[in-house]
Amino acid sequence: MTHFGIISPPVPGHLNPFAALGRELARRGHRVTVFHMADLEPRLRSEGLEFRVIGKSDHPVGTLPRTLKQIGSLSGISAMKFTVKAAAGSSEMFLRDGPAAIADAGVTALLVDQMEPAGATIAEHLNLPYVTVCNALAMNREPAIPPPFADAPFHDSWVARLRNRAAYELGKYAVRPITQVTNRYRKRWGLPPYMVGDDSFSKVAQLSQQPALFDFPRKSLPKCFHYLGPFRDNFSSRCEFPWDRLDGRPLIYASLGSMQGSKYELFQCFASACQDIGVQLVISHGGALGAEAADSLPGAPIVVDYAPQFELIRRARLTLTHAGLNTVLEKKT
Repeated sequence: MTHFGIISPPVPGHLNPFAALGRELARRGHRVTVFHMADLEPRLRSEGLEFRVIGKSDHPVGTLPRTLKQIGSLSGISAMKFTVKAAAGSSEMFLRDGPAAIADAGVTALLVDQMEPAGATIAEHLNLPYVTVCNALAMNREPAIPPPFADAPFHDSWVARLRNRAAYELGKYAVRPITQVTNRYRKRWGLPPYMVGDDSFSKVAQLSQQPALFDFPRKSLPKCFHYLGPFRDNFSSRCEFPWDRLDGRPLIYASLGSMQGSKYELFQCFASACQDIGVQLVISHGGALGAEAADSLPGAPIVVDYAPQFELIRRARLTLTHAGLNTVLEKKT
């Protein structure tokens, strides 16, 4: 039996796929423990995973909803800067508190989200094997592949490669606060600094839920990289939902993912558009929209914190989405 530890960003788009992986590993006889801030403990324990709280000193209960609300209220450069600052704080939490908690729990291997370089550093520091899990779009760098955050098409020409290189450098600069935190601990622990994000990716296995069909035509992925498709099980069907309120009208489902659930003006736009066309709207906002705001939406839509998204998408005639990977995968599955 292996005791796996999970290191992940604190949002559902990353944690939900990890939860499915964790439950499958537990079904096969392994132990799985998530290490994170206290806000996540109730939900992850309810999903059948073990949990160890870290970050009590700087990430007490209430930190995550405040952070997500602030991110949702911002846009553009301001949103990016705040998100990176919050992510750097999360990395600091992992690096400061994670090693002792992981060692004390008796973890023997780590599952590390590709977007959290602190996990790989902890694994190296503790001399533990680790697997990189790509819950979002794969971030592996290639000269001909534009980075996921760039609004650029694929074209294998010297002009496109120059554009991609500039975009990668811009992305590297944008996440510098995270890299600085990670490299400070790496220096303290006698490890070489990370120069690019790929330095933190596992040499043992990189597992992606992004299908190859949803990626550009890559040529330089490591042999340990595997396109696996969606990390899903039937657990989401246990999510509470007022099924009795569905009245038979054509169903429209709306979700803006993990980070933008507080965008009231967008949900108001959705609700206004749906109220007079003979459809029923269901909105899932991830706990980011206040009760008063939810109740004020026109047309009396069904508004919930979380929803059994896979089942609702199956029933829906139309899905209104930010086109996040998890939602798109559930639409296509």
